[in-house]
Amino acid sequence: MRSFSFLLFLVCFCLLFDFNFPSFLPASNVSLYGDARLRNNAISLTQQHNCPASSSSSGVGKALYLYPIRFLDHITNKTASFFCRFSFSIIRSPLCSFGDGIAFLITSNADSLSLSKGYMGLPGPALNPQDSFIAVEFDTSSDPSLGDISSNHIGIDVNTVVSFAAIDAVSVGIDLKSGRQITAWIEYSDSSKLIQVWVSYIQIRPPSPILVAQVDLSEHFKEYMHVGFSASNGQGSAVHIVDHWRFKTYATLSSVTPKDVSEKGDCLMCYPENPMNNYRPGTHNGRRKSVVEMALGLGGLAAFVVSIIVILFVIVFLVIKKKRGIGRRAKESRINRVPRRLSIAEIRSATMGFHRSRIIGQGASATVFKGYLPSCGSVAVKRFDQAGIECARNPFITEFATMVGCLRHENLVQLQGWCCEGTVLALLYEYLPNGSLDKVLHKNSSSAIFLSWKQRINIVLGVASALSYLHEECERQIIHRDVKACNIMLDAEFNAKLGDFGLAEVYEHSSAMRAATIPAGTMGYLAPEYVFYGVPSVKSDVYSFGVVMLEVVTGKRPVDDDGAVLVDRVWGFWEKGKLIEAADSELVGLFNTLEVERVLMVGLSCVHPNHEKRPTVNEAARILRGEAPLPILPQRKPAVVFQSVSSADSDETLNLSGDNSPCTDDVTWVTPRTDFG
Repeated sequence: MRSFSFLLFLVCFCLLFDFNFPSFLPASNVSLYGDARLRNNAISLTQQHNCPASSSSSGVGKALYLYPIRFLDHITNKTASFFCRFSFSIIRSPLCSFGDGIAFLITSNADSLSLSKGYMGLPGPALNPQDSFIAVEFDTSSDPSLGDISSNHIGIDVNTVVSFAAIDAVSVGIDLKSGRQITAWIEYSDSSKLIQVWVSYIQIRPPSPILVAQVDLSEHFKEYMHVGFSASNGQGSAVHIVDHWRFKTYATLSSVTPKDVSEKGDCLMCYPENPMNNYRPGTHNGRRKSVVEMALGLGGLAAFVVSIIVILFVIVFLVIKKKRGIGRRAKESRINRVPRRLSIAEIRSATMGFHRSRIIGQGASATVFKGYLPSCGSVAVKRFDQAGIECARNPFITEFATMVGCLRHENLVQLQGWCCEGTVLALLYEYLPNGSLDKVLHKNSSSAIFLSWKQRINIVLGVASALSYLHEECERQIIHRDVKACNIMLDAEFNAKLGDFGLAEVYEHSSAMRAATIPAGTMGYLAPEYVFYGVPSVKSDVYSFGVVMLEVVTGKRPVDDDGAVLVDRVWGFWEKGKLIEAADSELVGLFNTLEVERVLMVGLSCVHPNHEKRPTVNEAARILRGEAPLPILPQRKPAVVFQSVSSADSDETLNLSGDNSPCTDDVTWVTPRTDFG
């Protein structure tokens, strides 16, 4: 109640101060061409007409800001960066197909207007070599001769309507043909030579752009360029409406004087939903606002901004109180969501027909694509190779049966759906933006992300929580058999989620027998007894988890390119009494020494050659959290001893390792260096 009273007071405060702002009419600073008309304080670039289009109507419209904007300073060779935000909608005429689409346009020739079908009014092939244009198109037609990827795409054009970068809008959840108002943000940075595009149905910019392209626009800018929009209908008919338009250049050119407002490198114009932003830049012939008018405008702007900041502060305070509860309910909703079956059409649409540009991962039996489904948002689509169907162990069936069973845990990658139709076998998982631990830890991706010590220990505890759930809390015990860094995914907050259950084994908790199998997994992560006997157990998962722990702390791979084995390397530091020196050199000075030693000691206890001496994952987690004493480790790495299986009555043993080995042969056991399965 107090919050409501405070908000009411702020509203009344704003109403009491009636600032006189300069009058604003869209017609006063917009030039219209072709079919473009003003309509309810918005610009209708095209008009409805009968289908097919009559010869009397060009079906093309263009609206440009009245005054040219300065983009280039030839003396200092400086180029302006720019930012644009606008809202638009495309409304189809009844009984007609959609038109060509709409484009944001920066052009050196205001009079250049193309009537060609599919060109959206942009300059055609007969472009004067002295002219130049840059456009971001929102295309609702498809013409393969123009390089269109679909009839619902967004592209970036430079001096030609054949886009050099484009994306299918539906794949990112935007339907240009929906008739809904869409807000777009376009930003070009001259320093990074990067143009980025965001789109949304709401007027809040999404965190990530849907289209990013590297291009040096300084090569295409003229000193002065015209800014605006163009659209065309071609053989269809639709009304292309633009409103709430804001454009700004944010690099100041050196030769500009403070009095020359029009060339100040800053152009701002909006439609009347926010009159505070509607001040007109002065004209080239020197017309300027009066001193009084400008003072009132700036005073009103300051008061308005202060009021908005205070109101936003109150709103944020109220929202934060609910944020934890909403976040918790959203997490529970994601975890408890029941996977559903999807059609092959839905899967193909989500992945742009399994386009190569959507591939985000490749495995032995499957390829992972990034996709988008309106009901789920971004998803990871794991498509299995058909060659695996004839195998005795089908990875798709194994993983599907395991995931559908009881796997509902916040540290497991959640299954969203599946498709088993025609030639497509696919599982849909939640999309995790930071990819795999392997890529982040070993810098396998283009983005160099550094994991702090806090993030690393949180990842280790997350994996421990997932394995404890699989081993002890599920209705049936699940042995993962392939715990490794590339199967550990990271969400936006770098929380760990264990995935890829293609090799998992499911057992009843009461079952004492385990059948021998061909060892399957990845070199460096396999427990020695599993390699020797081929019998998986929770302790073989513990061994793999121990390797992951050592990998996270040291930043080293399980087996280096030169053949060095991580487990042996860390045991070597332990034997010399210099365990802390095994830690990642990038972490020096950024961690608690006792914590690092604790994790390394727990890791060594988990990779103990004797599986009976290894802790359970739950016990290891308790030690990591400081809830149990440190493990007692031998002074030197123990030998690997296996019971012979040559005879049931034989007491013969096979000793394969260790500096304390009684064997005369100096043989050091190492993790296998080949992939099995």
